[in-house]
Amino acid sequence: MEVLWFISYCAFLLCLMGRTCAVSHSISPSQSISDGESLVSEGGTFELGFFSPGSSTHRYLGIWYKNVPVRTVVWVANRKTPIKDRTGAFTINSTGNIVVTSRTSGVIWSTNSYKTTKASALQLLDSGNLILRDEKGIYMWQSFDYPSDTLLPGMKLGWDLRTRLNRQLSSWRNSDDPSPGELSNGIELHEFPEAVVWKGSKKYFRGGPWNGERFSGAPDLRVNPVYDYSFISNKDEVYYTYQLKNKSVFSRLILNDTTSSRQRYVWAEASRAWKLYSSVPYDHCDAYGLCGANAICITTNSPMCQCLEGFKPKSPDNWNSMDWSEGCILSKKFSCESKEVFVKFSELKLPDTTKSWVSGTMNLQECREACLKNCSCMAYSNLDIRGQGSGCALWFHDLIDIKQVPNGGQELYIRIEASKQAGRHVVNAVLISLITGAVVFGLVLFCYYLSRRKSKVKGIVLGQDNSTSEGPKEDMELPFFDLETIVNATDNFSFNNKLGEGGFGPVYKGTLVDGREIAVKRLSKSSGQGLNEFKNEVKLIAKLQHRNLVKLVGSCIDGEEKTLIYEYMANGSLDSFVFDQTRREQLGWSKFFQIISGIARGLLYLHQDSRLRIIHRDLKASNVLLDGELNPKISDFGLARTIQGDQCGDNTERVVGTFGYMAPEYALYGLFSVKSDVFSFGLLLLEVVSGKRNRCFRNSHDHHGLIGYAWRMWTEGTPLKLVDFSFEDMSEILRCIHVSLLCVQQNPDDRPNMLSVVLMLNGESTLAQPKEPDFLRDVIPSEITFIRSDYDSCTANEITFSSFGAR
Repeated sequence: MEVLWFISYCAFLLCLMGRTCAVSHSISPSQSISDGESLVSEGGTFELGFFSPGSSTHRYLGIWYKNVPVRTVVWVANRKTPIKDRTGAFTINSTGNIVVTSRTSGVIWSTNSYKTTKASALQLLDSGNLILRDEKGIYMWQSFDYPSDTLLPGMKLGWDLRTRLNRQLSSWRNSDDPSPGELSNGIELHEFPEAVVWKGSKKYFRGGPWNGERFSGAPDLRVNPVYDYSFISNKDEVYYTYQLKNKSVFSRLILNDTTSSRQRYVWAEASRAWKLYSSVPYDHCDAYGLCGANAICITTNSPMCQCLEGFKPKSPDNWNSMDWSEGCILSKKFSCESKEVFVKFSELKLPDTTKSWVSGTMNLQECREACLKNCSCMAYSNLDIRGQGSGCALWFHDLIDIKQVPNGGQELYIRIEASKQAGRHVVNAVLISLITGAVVFGLVLFCYYLSRRKSKVKGIVLGQDNSTSEGPKEDMELPFFDLETIVNATDNFSFNNKLGEGGFGPVYKGTLVDGREIAVKRLSKSSGQGLNEFKNEVKLIAKLQHRNLVKLVGSCIDGEEKTLIYEYMANGSLDSFVFDQTRREQLGWSKFFQIISGIARGLLYLHQDSRLRIIHRDLKASNVLLDGELNPKISDFGLARTIQGDQCGDNTERVVGTFGYMAPEYALYGLFSVKSDVFSFGLLLLEVVSGKRNRCFRNSHDHHGLIGYAWRMWTEGTPLKLVDFSFEDMSEILRCIHVSLLCVQQNPDDRPNMLSVVLMLNGESTLAQPKEPDFLRDVIPSEITFIRSDYDSCTANEITFSSFGAR
């Protein structure tokens, strides 16, 4: 008996000392909970008690994860009225309401349950829901109906139309203050309801209306291994909700006022940290109404905003000055005499549905006819895209906030004047005829060229004067070598002359008859690089002149045999130094830094200073060669793409490159830009600093590759754990780690350009703080088909892959 009394007394002392003491998972009206005590859900998942956020000394009643070591608060009762001391308590009062009081300030917060039934218990469920129930178990009040900044599994975001209860999220003001911030998130009620994030009183982000599978502007909302989701809209309720597939996984959706974003996090037990799973807004085009009325926003275009077909800028001067706020107007007003047609657009986030009308019974043809009958109707679409599509949605007057959503979105039929469409068909017909004629003429010339080439004398040598010779013309702006010359130079592609092998074939050392050494890249017949990639590499690199780009001196095409002839690089590829501990120590950090700086200058030339603006798309250690003086030269331009001088990037249906070096937006969606190369450079920089390959890196505490490990070391304040201790200049290395983390940011807009990278590496620019990078890039998309089967190999040979899935 004395032992039990002693244990109780010790527990009481701990409570007095400010420690949280768990009482149970429920209390009755005769009980109360004081500051220092808590309720814990029956399964031990959540805890309810008083806490102080961040560095604040104010006290709040809140709910947080019990078993997560980083206190993560998911609900707060007295958000607007903090308690300024530790005298807080909560109980069920005589009217059946939950009341939070303090000894100095009286009633701080209370519920407003108008039900006459007497409350029997206040209980914290394992879902994180705090419920007030009567003797029959019926809920009189629940915290899930009054969310803070967090949406937990099973919570409803939206409306109960029977009681007019509106469940909305609202962000914390900051990490020290849980009072409502600028952001709020809920369902906007009208004929075609949709989820909206507001910033203050203005719309900030819109995911697009629900189409039966997902929100039309949310391509990331797809079947996934973490959670299931649904959107319910009927006469009683309109809400969004989600459920976890694995109850042992913790995931939460929050509004973050600091980053002005809505984020989903998943708890990673291995690293004991919350990992960012997704975030919106995703890019600039997600900014509500960025392009104004009757315009479409395309992230990869420059400029991003374009008037819809049949429309023109309302203010051309402002539009050309990148001020798109006034949007676009009809080029010619409709006569409303059925002389209009509809243009089909695909992969769109559907327009704002404030001025819309829907029918669940009409088919698409009936939908079109209904739109034609109304002069104000501007567009129509299916209400539900599942199966063959069903239902009808009509839009009236201006179309607001349209975005192109690659690999997602929905079809929309937009009304234009019939003459515009007819004119487009005429132009298309003329273009087709011209292109067809040009192709035929080109084929005739090409056949003539081949026949002439066959009859010429073989054995062209680099530098030979052909001004009076009848030898072959220098197509693609470089000399041709005949196959016999290449065979003799490489001793018939002798194994002894083999320098290495990449995804597209082996490389051999050769010696020309004049004594000059060359490197011959022989494209494998089974490689993914065909004639187009081959010609692409020749045409691109022939026009590039920079000390940090490899020099191409010629090429050879003979039947299925295709070879490229480069200047010989005596020290081979960079990976042979980075990942070989002995050679790495011999080289030393100062030389590695010179190499890093040279690569950065080479990329800057490609992106900004060359005649052509070029995105490499396959930057990695094995594609950087070192000459006799260890000067770096970027090589292998088979996958490179040119873009216009004013373009930021482009997209492709054929994703090609090396797994593990690709930027996430390119690997998953085919979107590439100069920032894709910046991402690859950041990863290469991490590899140089650490001596570890990203795709072969494993750590007992982190299973997200080298980037994941680098980020964890950075957040723990120990980034130099990445580094070989044989390196000396740690301040310079620390700066390189900092730059690398900025380069591998998930959002391309958060990455610096190469000019900034060059300045930062040289200490000529201040460095921003990096955000948490994307750790999901090592999840292989299901549509990827590897060109080679030895992916799991972690040898020097890099693996290149192509994805041919529809995008």
